[in-house]
Amino acid sequence: MERYPFAYDPSEPFLSQVSDWVADVFYETLPEAGFEVRDEQIYMAFQLERAFAEKQTIFAEAGVGTGKTLAYLLYAVCYARYMRKPAIIACANESLIEQLVKPQGDIAKLARHLGFTIDARLSKSPDQYLCLRKLDEARFHPEEGEAFQTIYTELPSFVHSHEAMQSFHPYGDRSGYPELDDEKWGQVAWDSFQDCFSCDRQHRCGQTLSRNHYRQSADLIICSHDFYMEHVWTYESRKRGGQLPLLPSHSSVIFDEGHLLETAAQKALTYKLNHGVFEEIITRLLKGEIRESLAVAIEDAITQSEELFARLRQQSLTVVGSTRKEVRFDESLVALIARFTDLIDWIEEELALESGLYTLDEFQLRIVEEHLEMMQLALRLFREPERVISWVTEEAAGTTLVVMPRLVQEVLHERVFSERMPIVFSSATLSVDGSFQYIADSLGISGYLSFSVPSPYEYAEQMEAIVPRLAASSVFAQKLDAAGKLLKRTDGRALLLFPSMEEMAQFKKAAADDPALAGQQFYFEGDQEISHLIARFQEEEKSSLCAVTLWEGLDVPGPSLSNVIIWSLPFPPNDPVFAAKRKGAADPYEEVDLPYMLLRLRQGIGRLIRSREDRGIVAVFSEELSRDEKLRKHVRDVFPTGVAWQETW
Repeated sequence: MERYPFAYDPSEPFLSQVSDWVADVFYETLPEAGFEVRDEQIYMAFQLERAFAEKQTIFAEAGVGTGKTLAYLLYAVCYARYMRKPAIIACANESLIEQLVKPQGDIAKLARHLGFTIDARLSKSPDQYLCLRKLDEARFHPEEGEAFQTIYTELPSFVHSHEAMQSFHPYGDRSGYPELDDEKWGQVAWDSFQDCFSCDRQHRCGQTLSRNHYRQSADLIICSHDFYMEHVWTYESRKRGGQLPLLPSHSSVIFDEGHLLETAAQKALTYKLNHGVFEEIITRLLKGEIRESLAVAIEDAITQSEELFARLRQQSLTVVGSTRKEVRFDESLVALIARFTDLIDWIEEELALESGLYTLDEFQLRIVEEHLEMMQLALRLFREPERVISWVTEEAAGTTLVVMPRLVQEVLHERVFSERMPIVFSSATLSVDGSFQYIADSLGISGYLSFSVPSPYEYAEQMEAIVPRLAASSVFAQKLDAAGKLLKRTDGRALLLFPSMEEMAQFKKAAADDPALAGQQFYFEGDQEISHLIARFQEEEKSSLCAVTLWEGLDVPGPSLSNVIIWSLPFPPNDPVFAAKRKGAADPYEEVDLPYMLLRLRQGIGRLIRSREDRGIVAVFSEELSRDEKLRKHVRDVFPTGVAWQETW
């Protein structure tokens, strides 16, 4: 295989030669294959040349239909081969990953039309894989075990064998089990409390095998934002523990739908504490020969941990629109934490003594010590609310306390954006009122390049906007009535976007009993694996898809998506993370709530027109727009130029 898709002259600057080749691709090669010449795409490509040449961060805001993916792929692949390190393409979610690598996706198109092979390998997040230990437990569940037993019996034969494997055999990916809803998948999927390092099945695990495979990629490694941030957060600790980082050394990073990176960073840069995990790990010490005083202290610590998490459940408040529960501090909770951390301190000191006696398994002892150290750090931070943001979640493993350092921007600045490496943020929505400062500040980026290019589509002709004026009373009934009329008009073919699972659940319940919606085929996010639901929605033209997370990235051109119904304006929830951001803002509404909502709304509107042939409706349901003219103007400005609003259909 040729190293470069063009004749490379070592005496000339490499990136200028790449740019000459890119120009040939866009002006000659792709048009000959039926692609149109897009000035916006070519402009973007030459802006990327500067970012790669200067190894800078660039915000590449390009409207729908620009062909931005093709532009950054050309530079990423060539630069990866030049540096002999793969490029990382980090997508906002797993469904975007699937779209990028599918047989009709952009990578396959480039390889086919340019006549060269691209080595692109998937690096999915761990929670997208089966956990063999959890599957073993779930298949004996009295009510749902039969379905899990079927999955168990269909595992590759080498999973149950100790013979050497002859080749890589991928298995255990979430997309391979579309029939499982999110709740059932959670019962068998890897989660952050699984101790993979002491698992006797790790070398037969689908997640481990996939990791070994993608590390060998020559050109591209495609992962999620979450996974890249997990790589950043665990890089130093994995090196200290003698493990490889999650991702290999790489030449560049492209954050597709880059406006969502902050959310992924917040999710990854956290400490998670859970009673069940603590009990499982610390009781390993009881299997060795230890002094009675230490054994008693361990039993006492388990009791205190159980009491602490019971109190956290009592002291946490549900937040509408968020899975993060707010923790209410009081003196009794603080006293519980102090007593528990004092006991863990004593256990840690005793373990240092026990390790010198060599009565405990060294590997297991190290796992326990690291977990206790993490817990102590997290609990000490938790007791200082001004330094952290904390919340409680209810997960498959039980009640979990999550502690996140307040200054995520500082971590990102130090560990990501201080690197001398090309970093590309690609999205149709990166700026607010023409400025990139909102996203730059939220990520700790001090110096950057930026540009914006509009979409080449004729939105005034292709898009119809309906924004009804809703009365202040009976809002839900008005929305349901409007949705029924709009769905009847387009005979389904709709994407309904909800800001929260609660609002979608309310619609789901009402739709089942509403005569106006009888006969409509709805698919709801969470009922099955998301890429499978998207495929069914696209194939069954008169169906409708209801979702909470598909405001960005969904690409369904053609008549299957002719109607986008935005159920409510997507303001951020009042959970601990956004509460902290508001607290640090001079004007919380203008600096936090409004920019977040407008960026997300622009993305939702962008789901409708995905090609020059697309036509359809975007409807926005919001009672706030009827009484707040300033907000109404902000929302009107989000729509493409030339698209007129209608209040009736």
